[in-house]
Amino acid sequence: MRENFLPFSKPSISEAEIEGVARVLRSGWITTGPKTAEFEESFSRYCGARGSVALCSATAGMHLLLKALGIGPGDEVITPSMTWVSTVNMIVLCGATPVFADIDRHNLMVTAASIEPCITPRTRLIVPVHFAGAAADMDPIRRLCADRSITLVEDAAHAAGTEYKGEKIGASGTAIFSFHPIKNITTGEGGMFCSDDAGLLDAIRRLKFHGLGVDAYDRRSQGRSPQAEVLEPGFKYNLTDIAAVLGLGQLARLDAFIARRAALAARYRELLAEVEEIAPLDVPAYAMRHAWHLFIVRLDTERAGMSRNAFMDELKKKNIGTGIHFLAAHTQKYYRESRPELLGTLPHTEWNSARICSLPLFPAMTEEDVDDVVQAVKEVLKK
Repeated sequence: MRENFLPFSKPSISEAEIEGVARVLRSGWITTGPKTAEFEESFSRYCGARGSVALCSATAGMHLLLKALGIGPGDEVITPSMTWVSTVNMIVLCGATPVFADIDRHNLMVTAASIEPCITPRTRLIVPVHFAGAAADMDPIRRLCADRSITLVEDAAHAAGTEYKGEKIGASGTAIFSFHPIKNITTGEGGMFCSDDAGLLDAIRRLKFHGLGVDAYDRRSQGRSPQAEVLEPGFKYNLTDIAAVLGLGQLARLDAFIARRAALAARYRELLAEVEEIAPLDVPAYAMRHAWHLFIVRLDTERAGMSRNAFMDELKKKNIGTGIHFLAAHTQKYYRESRPELLGTLPHTEWNSARICSLPLFPAMTEEDVDDVVQAVKEVLKK
């Protein structure tokens, strides 16, 4: 057994990034300022996006999007239940109704075929989720939305650096990214809203900072104009320069992070191929670059003779950390009590929700760490 605990995720922060944060702290300008503007521009260049808006979280991005689109009571938003609950919470808090599309059983992502039956005259927005670093099959979903004149926004919280058919997620349409500490790059907490819709970008910039008619930082005035006026009620969702300078350093290393994650994932897949009780997620066959944000497996609970939770507990005893990404939103206490009719209607989602487990995956891991995880998995399953 390992002597030291191996967490399922750990941010990779360099000394240069720490020094960058220190320089910002010494500069006297620590809130939204030049580094945030530079981070937005660098992220746009990396993704090929028309424009980007840095925010305090991806959840903030979803809230602002719903507000900018005027989505509220009587409207429906289609999204998977197999996602973090923040998206669903924002839909509900705006007064709209979440409608859940089932997922592909083997890669955890919605498809055009699973979305289409969910569309009604009240559908205002569709939010597919790129899962674990893989890209959803977007071409059919884009055609479906275009044919029905429904707005499409990609939940790219897992997809910094992911590519779909030669194009980075965020290069076209609208996508929302997360920089939480477990993501492929981090700003501590933070998010990025990318879009090719200039009007939508302007609305997000305005709403993120009190509804002011100028951004929180303007290069021409080296700050916010003191004459700026509130054009509409807004929020306080801006990113700080302290966070942004960390994001700049992380972004410069993103491709190297992904390469390392891919190598570790390949080793996992090779070593787990002989473990019959474990099934990693399928890698989609269409052209894509997987960013390997998470390495998710499903436990065959019947063959293993234990629940997923018991499996995770046994791994923890062997100093192996794990995570669950995610319990289906409609099975969470609030939603199963407020929407009990949904239980049993999403068979692929519910099957996976009871069996998924994220194994350790982060760039600083070694091949020996992967070997330790696989060995611990085998020992637990032999009990």
